[in-house]
Amino acid sequence: MTSIPQIPPPPSGAADPFTPPSADAARAQRVYTSLFRIAERHAATDAQRHRQTHPYVLGPHEAIRLVSFLLSGAALLDEGEPEVDRADITAALTLVPLARAEMDELEVGLLEMARGRGMTWPEIAFGLGLKTPQAARQRYERLASRTETETEAEPHAEKHAGEVEKHAGEAADEDAD
Repeated sequence: MTSIPQIPPPPSGAADPFTPPSADAARAQRVYTSLFRIAERHAATDAQRHRQTHPYVLGPHEAIRLVSFLLSGAALLDEGEPEVDRADITAALTLVPLARAEMDELEVGLLEMARGRGMTWPEIAFGLGLKTPQAARQRYERLASRTETETEAEPHAEKHAGEVEKHAGEAADEDAD
């Protein structure tokens, strides 16, 4: 009778080749790697880091983060700076819908630019941490319809200023005919 050879167990910490990797762990690693990559390539200097922010006015997400950090102790008050009070918290909460809408607009724009650069829905789904290309497309459609609705409620939005000018020009052309 022949004996079955003993196979040594994998070293501790080594992945089991028959167990699929954790999607959550892989996504967490990609998040860290993504932040590092973008910071290294596009935000290596103070000037690069601050080029997307207004030099004198906090953006909604910055204000929310600042109040949150001060409340949690992640940031400390400067000497003579007033304590965060209920009005500050209410002000930060008031900004949450605006910050969410801005993030939605950024995501829609990024998705449209990704598609314009030839990225496929499976690639986009991977980047967003979604399980299927269909989920990525549905997310885009939902965000696009939501941002259109929000923008229509704000007729002076910068996003549509060019469209307004275009339509005005078309109307002027029609009048000239």
